[in-house]
Amino acid sequence: MVSISFNSEDYHDLNTFFASLGLIWFVALWCIWLLGTWAALRPRSPLSSATRTAVPGVSILRPLKGLDTNLYENLESTFIQEYPNFEILLCVAEEDDQALPLVRELIAKYPNVNAKVLIGQENVGVNPKVNNLMGGYRSAANDILWVLDSNVTVHSGTLARAVDALQAPTKSGKRVALVHHVPFAFSTESRVGSRIDKAFLNTNHAKMYLAINTVAIESCVVGKSNLYRRSDLERVNGSLKPITSTEPNAKQDGLCGLPAFGRFLAEDNMIASALWHELGLSHDLSCDVARNVVGNMSLRDYVQRRIRWIRVRKNMVFAATLVEPFTESIVLVAIGSSSLKYFFGLPRWLCILVHFFMLLIVDLDVYNSLAGHPLPQSIKWEFLAGWVAREMLALPIFISAIFGNTVEWRGHQYRVLSNGEVQHVSNHRSFFDSSKFLGWYRRQYQALETQPVSP
Repeated sequence: MVSISFNSEDYHDLNTFFASLGLIWFVALWCIWLLGTWAALRPRSPLSSATRTAVPGVSILRPLKGLDTNLYENLESTFIQEYPNFEILLCVAEEDDQALPLVRELIAKYPNVNAKVLIGQENVGVNPKVNNLMGGYRSAANDILWVLDSNVTVHSGTLARAVDALQAPTKSGKRVALVHHVPFAFSTESRVGSRIDKAFLNTNHAKMYLAINTVAIESCVVGKSNLYRRSDLERVNGSLKPITSTEPNAKQDGLCGLPAFGRFLAEDNMIASALWHELGLSHDLSCDVARNVVGNMSLRDYVQRRIRWIRVRKNMVFAATLVEPFTESIVLVAIGSSSLKYFFGLPRWLCILVHFFMLLIVDLDVYNSLAGHPLPQSIKWEFLAGWVAREMLALPIFISAIFGNTVEWRGHQYRVLSNGEVQHVSNHRSFFDSSKFLGWYRRQYQALETQPVSP
């Protein structure tokens, strides 16, 4: 039998190796956060497309289901775009949808806007949003499509700037295939989940999203607001395998276009990835934001939403998903403080205090940049409570999400497959039940929220 022994020098070398690795990771993540913070400072560009008489037509597709929070204002923001050539296609699945009276009111209010209602859906897959959009996709008069979720409102110059970005030359020489917008959340609701989701989207999510898209080494797109060409989409099918033919406008074999993405739950991310990998084209992140209206979200709603998208990502980009816990602030400061203590003898409590103080400053700066104004004093404590709760929930949510493949969306259960596709399943309970955490976290959040304000 062969015995292996370690002396004190071996342990010292091993500790030094892991401490060095931890310090490099700690510094690298802070550099990424600061890059995202810097990227959030981009000012809005002039509306060059809005001032020209000859501009490409754009078909705006808005999938609707029921009365989302702020729906009237969300839809109206597309009617008042400062762009001379667009149509609006408002897609609903059922003739008795609650959104229809509101939609018809807007059409009557803006008679000069080319807007129409499309009722019905085409079942091309399990994704109800894709099924809903098919009527608008097939009847769109223009090649450029702008797909906006129903809970998004945008600035009046957003379309013109997005078209400019779609047609602009790039440093890499690759044509821009898709323009997207970073989500900025706001809410009129006071429920716990709404506040936590708002804090997450406007800080941690925003700075990572901005940093990844600034580096632009991989596709990273959220589908709240996406602009792309139907002619490009008709060439891809979500296989993510490059088209090998050198023929102009060559396309993948089999079903292509929007119907091919009905098998995915995250069809927005898959469309962006397909344009990136299959066609070898690039994306551009517009200087505008997609103002995402967070509805009446409970703590359970927030947790289930985060679990859903972690499980989807796990089955699409497994390695990257496994790294996610190490990018969260609590895990990161545990790694960083241990490394700093090892090399420099700094007390862990001091590292933790400085880390979270600086992180809060950075996150507030990201919020201010995206909002266009500082955080209002009236919601300072509400924001802080949501921010702290988000940080505390991140790791338990990840652990709950990683041990399962079923998700819940719009009242239906799905199983996420290894390639990112989904299939309907009957009611299923996860091996790791997230509901065990919810009561405790709700009490902690409410206790933090009701702390007296210092004079």
